Amino acid sequence: MTTTALVGGTGLVGSHILNTLLHLQSISRVEFLARRPPRPETISTVPEETQIQKLSTFISTEPAETWASHIRKVSPAPQIFFSSIATTRASAGGFAPQYALEHDANLAMARAAKENGTQVYVLISSVGADKGSRFPYLRMKGDVEDSIVNLGFDKTVIVRPNLITGQREETRFAEGVMRGVADMAGWVSKPWLKDWWAQDAGDIAKAAVSAGVKALEGKAPEVQEKVWIMTGEDIIRLGRTEWEEK
Repeated sequence: MTTTALVGGTGLVGSHILNTLLHLQSISRVEFLARRPPRPETISTVPEETQIQKLSTFISTEPAETWASHIRKVSPAPQIFFSSIATTRASAGGFAPQYALEHDANLAMARAAKENGTQVYVLISSVGADKGSRFPYLRMKGDVEDSIVNLGFDKTVIVRPNLITGQREETRFAEGVMRGVADMAGWVSKPWLKDWWAQDAGDIAKAAVSAGVKALEGKAPEVQEKVWIMTGEDIIRLGRTEWEEK
């Protein structure tokens, strides 16, 4: 049985990760850290008995960096730590606070997890993440990836989706238009029409969970033994194709 922890679990991808973890019989515990409880629709399909047995919630409105102290005390230590923390510059109030959340807070919690004995770290990142990018957002994502990798987890899984489709709580006009086009492409034809440039949040979540479990079991690709970087094709394979075959 596998123990896990999740930060960013109230977001689009994170809520699907939580739902997936709670439904998997091989997962014995989910330590959920957030500013508010799980979205009702996220756990509504999970039996109450399962929620009681598997889900442990830590809700705090304190700065996310302070959550690290709680992570160090979690027992048993989560074997797999999932992070899907993300925000927009507008929601954060500028690039500096956005960076503080996505990089600094992420790193503080990851370091705490490593110190507590976590073996596998799964990060939801973004296509194009590169610390050398001239675009601040992609440069930030690259910084996050490098900082996490440098902590030296037994295995680090980096998931780099393209455009993420699904229903967000907050409205982003430009992204919403593109997501609508992607959803329409998948509706009027075969899903592969949008697969190369957009992935569904549910597929991303399942791919992240599958990769995390495989990494823990020593089944990550040999060429990426320490760091497993997953892009669109990998997400579709692990998050949809393999799940449909189960």
